[in-house]
Amino acid sequence: MKKEKYGLKIYLKRHKVAITFYILFLLIGAICAGIFTVIMANCITAISSGEFSNGLNLLVVALIVEILKEGGYWIANILYFKYSNIIWREISVDLTKRSFELSSSVFGENKTGSFTQRILDDPEDIIDKLADIVENMTTLLTGAIVIIYILVLNWIIGLCYVVILTFLYFIENKRQKVKKKNLTEMKKATDNSQSLINEIIKSEKDIRSLNLEKELYDTASKNLRINEKAHIKTNSTECHFWSFRSIVLAIFSMLILILGVVLMQKDLFTISLFLIVFTYKSQVESFVWSYGKIYGSITDISVAEMRMFSLYNEEYYETEKFGNKNLDYIEGKIEFKNVEFAYSRVEEQKVKGKKVKEKIKLVQTKNEPIFKDLSFSIEPNTTVAFVGRSGSGKSTIASLIAKLIDADNGQILIDGNDIKDLSKQTIRNNISMINQFPYIFDMSIKENLLLAKKDATDEELWRVLKQACFDEDVKNMPNSIDTNVGETGIKLSGGQRQRLAIARALLKDSRIIIFDESTSNLDNFAQKHIQQSIENLKGQHTVIIIAHRLSTIKNVDKLYFLKNGQINGEGNFDTLFNTNQEFQNMFTIETI
Repeated sequence: MKKEKYGLKIYLKRHKVAITFYILFLLIGAICAGIFTVIMANCITAISSGEFSNGLNLLVVALIVEILKEGGYWIANILYFKYSNIIWREISVDLTKRSFELSSSVFGENKTGSFTQRILDDPEDIIDKLADIVENMTTLLTGAIVIIYILVLNWIIGLCYVVILTFLYFIENKRQKVKKKNLTEMKKATDNSQSLINEIIKSEKDIRSLNLEKELYDTASKNLRINEKAHIKTNSTECHFWSFRSIVLAIFSMLILILGVVLMQKDLFTISLFLIVFTYKSQVESFVWSYGKIYGSITDISVAEMRMFSLYNEEYYETEKFGNKNLDYIEGKIEFKNVEFAYSRVEEQKVKGKKVKEKIKLVQTKNEPIFKDLSFSIEPNTTVAFVGRSGSGKSTIASLIAKLIDADNGQILIDGNDIKDLSKQTIRNNISMINQFPYIFDMSIKENLLLAKKDATDEELWRVLKQACFDEDVKNMPNSIDTNVGETGIKLSGGQRQRLAIARALLKDSRIIIFDESTSNLDNFAQKHIQQSIENLKGQHTVIIIAHRLSTIKNVDKLYFLKNGQINGEGNFDTLFNTNQEFQNMFTIETI
């Protein structure tokens, strides 16, 4: 199988014609800027020699060249503003798509901020830095023309410029090595801070209700202080290098002028040439600064590109694996055969590298197995519940059925087909999970539903709302089905969010619907609505309930009681209650 290519070059090649014209017009501007400098130098020489007519002619030519320069830059800027945004969008869209392909475990092991930075901020940084490189290349070209011109005028002065530029080149190399290390640490600190701030904003109600403001304030302050130190370290180091380079350049510029005076005393340099060197020494200084900015931008791009496209490195970011078998229809039978599963964790290990003394490598290891030889079956169109103490593996079973995680050993069968052989479309279209906190998007109720089936009719929408016992609530809302629910559905109650999520799953016509502790945080009134919604599904779908409240599963067809990753009892509610002492104790404690 051919390995998929990824990287910045792919996007640049996609728009190579536009980029070529962009560079072409920038070069026209840069060359014209260099020519303008040479023309003005000759103009100064002509005027200082009393050749006023020749000086006027050169000024007219300089005006034409200046117009061409500005015209080149104008067209280049138009191309940049258009295609930079196109490339930024394409990279961000592809990275978003890539995030959908990653395993669920990846999101548990990495902070939200790291994905936000990689998908939105890093592509924007790259586009900005690419523009900086090209623009500074034009300044570099202009400066190079001036240096060559000075070499032609006087090789001694020109050679001095070459020597100092070589010296500054080595300083710049050192700066970039330090900058790359500092920048990587700074980005990591920013990821951590951004993730924490996102969590604080999303959980503000819990923070207020639990009086956690001070604790979270202290944690945020600590994280932001680490971020601040990383930024100060990066920027202050940059400042030291830039200041040192400025001092060296200032001293050298004065020495060049002193040398010019000495050469004039020996009749090896004319006043007009001295004026040219003095007038355009800033162009040479710009050459040095431009080189530094180009090198710096390349380092920034290198760090951002490494972070962005590391999402494609399966050694660090595991992807979901699906088969190629498509099923148009499934009945909903589920079988676990000797399933074994353990969660993995990623650890940092220091290893010796070829080019550097030491580097950090991410190594994936397994925790203790949650399940060993777990076996059970669920018949189509039945309602089954899994109960057990916290940590017994109930939600892990739900994730395995939904193929959010993969079993390490054994088989999980859907209608007799190994789930690993089934295509993504077959699994995602036929299995829906409604968890404790279903995500509702900042859209209207109708738009949230249409995510499941974009061509659904209003009749279909109201049908699933009724099945989910949510239709009356929607009718009483200000804009009915077009009411916006706010970010994460904040304008809805917990029970309403659950019922909207149920309606969304019904509209998708999933054959298997999993409720993962979906009533654990609801009051009795809201819980009653959810129970009625589940009752409406009985006999039409395979319904799996991960139970937190035992009172919600009295009417299921079958119960599985989990203990230490094994089935410790099974049967309907009455059978299990009468035969399993631990289950009886759990239910009795809840009803007290």
